[in-house]
Amino acid sequence: MPTNGELPPEPSKAFDTILVLDFGSQYTHLITRRLREIKVYCEMLPCNTDLKDLPFEPSGVILSGSPYSVYDDRPTTKDHPEGPAPHVDAAVFDLGVPVLGICYGLQEMMWHQDKGIVVPGTARNEYGKAALRIARHPHEKPHIDKLFAGLEDDMEVWMSHGDKVSRLPPDYLPIATTDNAPFAGVAHKSKELYGVQFHPEVTHTPRGAQFLKNFAVDICKASQNWTMDRFVDKEIARIRALVGPKGQVIGAVSGGVDSTVAAKLMHEAIGDRFHAVLVDNGVLRLNEARDVKKILSEKLGVNLTVVDAGQRFLEQLKGVVDNPEEKRKRIGNTFIQVFQEKAEEIAAAAEGSSRAGNIEWLLQGTLYPDVIESISFKGPSQTIKSHHNVGGLPEIMHLKLIEPLRELFKDEVRELGTNLGIDQELVWRHPFPGPGLAIRILGEVTPSQIKIAQEADKIFIEEIRAAGLYREISQAFAALLPVKAVGVKGDKRAHEQVIALRAVKTTDFMTAQAFQFDNEFLSKEADETIVTSKPPGTIEME
Repeated sequence: MPTNGELPPEPSKAFDTILVLDFGSQYTHLITRRLREIKVYCEMLPCNTDLKDLPFEPSGVILSGSPYSVYDDRPTTKDHPEGPAPHVDAAVFDLGVPVLGICYGLQEMMWHQDKGIVVPGTARNEYGKAALRIARHPHEKPHIDKLFAGLEDDMEVWMSHGDKVSRLPPDYLPIATTDNAPFAGVAHKSKELYGVQFHPEVTHTPRGAQFLKNFAVDICKASQNWTMDRFVDKEIARIRALVGPKGQVIGAVSGGVDSTVAAKLMHEAIGDRFHAVLVDNGVLRLNEARDVKKILSEKLGVNLTVVDAGQRFLEQLKGVVDNPEEKRKRIGNTFIQVFQEKAEEIAAAAEGSSRAGNIEWLLQGTLYPDVIESISFKGPSQTIKSHHNVGGLPEIMHLKLIEPLRELFKDEVRELGTNLGIDQELVWRHPFPGPGLAIRILGEVTPSQIKIAQEADKIFIEEIRAAGLYREISQAFAALLPVKAVGVKGDKRAHEQVIALRAVKTTDFMTAQAFQFDNEFLSKEADETIVTSKPPGTIEME
């Protein structure tokens, strides 16, 4: 830990860092994920980042794909809302570090050399699997063949592009081809500048991870030292330096893996000077407040206060029937009010105690996907819903934010939690939304509806655990629909509400697909949630 008053460096300065510049591709975050998976640290920034303001020196730069065409210079209009194509600061090619262009990134490199090189295809040039042939150049400079070192001369890759490079500048050589793309891979003759037309970051390119390792490790010389063991020591030191020897931090916890790991990390750094607050909003999972208190206070030693505000939240939700965003807004606003009141109460008690030091900091469990989704070369996205972090609190309470997890993906948070000694059952717990069951109860939220939703959710999760599927599923829950159907309870006809079950798989919580249950599980779950067979029920809904 520095002794000269300086803060310990952030990860981009503490680790060799690959900079990923985003041009708006749906795959960009996967580049970051793949590099992290091989223990190379990387960060993503918008493609139009002014490189003279870059706060760190990257070991290398990757230019992402994009839905744009590099030659599209049409201004933003009603008929063309996308506006002109994005372009990178040309200084990127003079940083003196290796640069890799992927798909649009390749075309962007060529466009900077000669604006006429990239042309539209007559149809969508290539989409899907393609056979890539590597062109070796043993008599040229050694760096040219490094990108495909150790890879087969014929590779299966994934393509997704409409434009094409029609010719190469004189300083470049072709290093890979396909039937439809004669310049599917290129390299500069003297500089470590490379471009490929395919997407190595997607799993559809089987050797993509090795390809990216060739670039990041063998060409950029980035160390493979991005581990949670190294991160936790550096982050604890950074928190201590940031907060100071007497400073105090307050933060909301939910019992989910993110807030629990953040709370444990803060406790490790500053002990009881961190004040965790759990606001029971009345729409938590069954026995949630009790269980969270037991885990955080008794098992992890975190200084926790539980606020029972369920009735207050329910009063705010009265009459909200078919407007989910209104539910979110009311819950969020009420949470801010309750949290602020408790924070002021804790602050007053702290000021009156022997532990000198005011509460100046607010802990927030921001993760890297939250950061990525707010990054855009056109400004923060207007289409992505607000995250469930404590929005609005810093402005109201005049607190400074501290976000120890903001550089981490979900799997990295789980690894960190394991390293901090948190039980695996909690580390692998499925996410739970800030508005809780309120957005899993379609229609008005009432005590009776909450009870049904809690019980149904408990049954579903217990069955998933019993089947040994919990770790295979990323998130699962039961939702209560404002629809009734005929069933049988106690040998009598019942006209009750319908429960919808949802389960998904994801690795990054930015994309997801439905989990495929087998029929045996679904039949058992139907029995447990009182879905009747015929007889004694009916085939029809009513």
